[in-house]
Amino acid sequence: MSHKILIIEDEERIARFLELELQHEGYMVEKAYDGRTGLEKALEKDISLIVLDVMLPGLNGMEVCRRIRQSSEIPIIMLTAKDATMDKVMGLDTGADDYVGKPFAIEELLARIRAALKRKNIPSKKSSQVLLVNGLRLDLDKHTASYGNTPIELTKKEFDFLHYLMENKNMVLTRDQILERVWGYSYFGDTNVVDVYIRYLRSKIDSRFKKKFIHTVRGVGYILKDE
Repeated sequence: MSHKILIIEDEERIARFLELELQHEGYMVEKAYDGRTGLEKALEKDISLIVLDVMLPGLNGMEVCRRIRQSSEIPIIMLTAKDATMDKVMGLDTGADDYVGKPFAIEELLARIRAALKRKNIPSKKSSQVLLVNGLRLDLDKHTASYGNTPIELTKKEFDFLHYLMENKNMVLTRDQILERVWGYSYFGDTNVVDVYIRYLRSKIDSRFKKKFIHTVRGVGYILKDE
């Protein structure tokens, strides 16, 4: 069965261009030109993926994403201004799976869509549901993190990032590896987002508990040590 993709984009010219390209690739397409209509359509059961613009009338893309995430894990790819790092970070924090900067190459967006749909169809591993590293505890079933008896509040991306570090403890992970696993795409020049999230995790874990968990390997990447 063909996937149905929802485009939430207020610029009709861009929405129509995306619709034609996606239909050419064999996808079914729904469109919405404002945030409120887009939110209503997003919660329909037959939508497989959402392409969501940040700047929308009614409700902006960040708020639409946040509300969708309250009840759905449908893949969301956000369209942001090309150099708007904070838009990218905020979008990922509110639950977006990926982002593409405007103006974008349609081939890149199509590749991101294929990758997101592929990840959606891969069943999650059920072997070990609790990770313990150096006093840090990550419960994958409950989606909670803690150190000792103290809970650690993490966004979805922070949780996914920490999960990747913990399941690969004592291994140096490059920025490219982190981007591919946590953000789900090959390197396109946005490795700075990895450094931003490292700062987030360190402020919530290392600084808070006065203990160094995440180490930088200069010129290579990062490692979470189990000492």
